[in-house]
Amino acid sequence: MNKTVVTILTIIGAIVVLGWILKLSFKLLGVLIGAAIVIAVLAGGQKLLGGRK
Repeated sequence: MNKTVVTILTIIGAIVVLGWILKLSFKLLGVLIGAAIVIAVLAGGQKLLGGRK
């Protein structure tokens, strides 16, 4: 009985830890994607402004 309880608790703990890791990675991905979009827009804007001059 004890082995099954420990196994179940270990599995639940692993799922919780994976959930936290996924949440953090998605937050970081969101920040990185937002930064990449801003950089791309700024670079594109500079090219357009440079082309008009």
